[in-house]
Amino acid sequence: MEVFTHWRTWDEARAALVGTEIDLEAVGRAAEAAERWHGDQRRPTGAPYLEHLLEALEVLVSGPRVTDTAVLSAALLHDVVEDTSATLADVEAEFGPVVTELVDWVTKPPAGGAGRQARRAAKAAYLRRLRDAPRDAVLVKLADRVSNVQTLDRMPPDFQRRYYAETVTYIVPLAEAEPWFADWYAEWRRSFTHLK
Repeated sequence: MEVFTHWRTWDEARAALVGTEIDLEAVGRAAEAAERWHGDQRRPTGAPYLEHLLEALEVLVSGPRVTDTAVLSAALLHDVVEDTSATLADVEAEFGPVVTELVDWVTKPPAGGAGRQARRAAKAAYLRRLRDAPRDAVLVKLADRVSNVQTLDRMPPDFQRRYYAETVTYIVPLAEAEPWFADWYAEWRRSFTHLK
């Protein structure tokens, strides 16, 4: 199973992208904004948050060979509204309506209640809603989830089983229309079949 963990900084990503048709200036602005908004945030593994965003970017560029500036920018910005003080209006002011729409599609709404059940219900509703998302938003979500599940074995066992089931139920069906992602998730399922 291919793992996307080569780009830890925007400088590493940019160096790998030189010579491609990707608009490095525009995507670089998104990387800088993501870094600014996420600041010192860390992933549950302790890694800087920016690494997850760069993994999603690497997935899109190295896997299905996405070059669209809006999609790549949205991949870098996909968690800013959900996990920082940034708003959709902030994203739109800097990146325009297309990137903002993609970010909006992949932003989980706040849970209606504080309890675990309410949070899980809100997340399930959000994941079901992605079936109606435009293709570009689905690409962002698929790349986001690849980043999250490619090293699922580093998470606590109960989380692994729950996240595996959620991915198989909601994300794998989204991947079926995208050949590269369908193949990657099939291989991922084989690698993590013990979590069934």
